[in-house]
Amino acid sequence: MSASHPNIKVAVDAIVFGYSKNDGVSVLLIQRKYPPFKNSWAIPGGFVLENESLEEAVTRELQEETGIEVNYLEQLYTFGAPDRDPRQRVIAIVYFALVKSAMFQQLKASTDAENAQWFNIKQLPALAFDHQKILKVAIERIRAKIRYQPIGFELLDRKFPFADLEKLYITLLDRDIDRRNFSKKMLALGILDETNEYAKPEGKGRPSKMYQFNKKRYQELLKEGINFEI
Repeated sequence: MSASHPNIKVAVDAIVFGYSKNDGVSVLLIQRKYPPFKNSWAIPGGFVLENESLEEAVTRELQEETGIEVNYLEQLYTFGAPDRDPRQRVIAIVYFALVKSAMFQQLKASTDAENAQWFNIKQLPALAFDHQKILKVAIERIRAKIRYQPIGFELLDRKFPFADLEKLYITLLDRDIDRRNFSKKMLALGILDETNEYAKPEGKGRPSKMYQFNKKRYQELLKEGINFEI
């Protein structure tokens, strides 16, 4: 291959975020089975095959390396520093995904992944390649986006007490929020439907009403140009 036509590979990586009220916000990592960075932790991903789209490639890599499928997948950024992979020039198109806590127990590592495991975003191991930098960009993106788009509902169970929604925002933003204003705005938007169910009380507390996200109502608000920013 001549210098004017370098051999460049295209890869896809997937940063998968999960959440539980006990464990906080976590990210899914795989332990590499082969060099380079053998046994190191990394973001799931791999090379794009000749006849597949980027979305097909990232979905396949997630299934092969972790055993999970995701419903919410969004392109994050493209990383292409010349020295980011010691093997050759590799350009990575990175996606981020959001999954519900029920997915936490469904991991199954295979292909070039020795293991797959969830890590709290505040207690991360050293990562291979430039994945520390990539993960930092992803965390900054999701913290910014949750303030103006209700992607947090992708991390919660289908039905949840309002306190779980508050805790998710506090945990993900890594700061406290004005709970009264937060509650007032969320309920005023009409994107939460109150159900006839109640959450089991913790300790001696009272049962809490359960809510669910009204996606149709949210789509209507978008068309009306309503400001969602929290």
